Amino acid sequence: QVQLVESGGGLVQAGGSLRVSCAASGRTFSSSTMGWFRQAPGKEREFVATITWNWNGDKTYYKDSVKGRFTISRDNAKNAVFLQMNALKPEDTAVYYCAASKRQTISRYPDDYDYWGQGTQVTVSS
Repeated sequence: QVQLVESGGGLVQAGGSLRVSCAASGRTFSSSTMGWFRQAPGKEREFVATITWNWNGDKTYYKDSVKGRFTISRDNAKNAVFLQMNALKPEDTAVYYCAASKRQTISRYPDDYDYWGQGTQVTVSS
């Protein structure tokens, strides 16, 4: 049974940093796509960042509003993916979800991901 477990959320002041982690078990995702999504109260779940295997090195892709502030990375030995979030803004407040795909296709669409974590709350105060 595949499980994704997020950790590292919390409360931070605007301008601060947080690193959220996602540990996967039950399947190896080193050669497929993993991503981060978020959902704020009253809003739809939205894409944040994704990383996928490429013969020339992992490829990453970000939501425009987080480019230059967020960095997605992974540790294949630990079967884990991370999201380093810097220069946080109040509008980054949301529940952050880890997602994993069976495929290598890079995608910003939730339907392209097969497995999801339970989410971790990130709150940025102004």
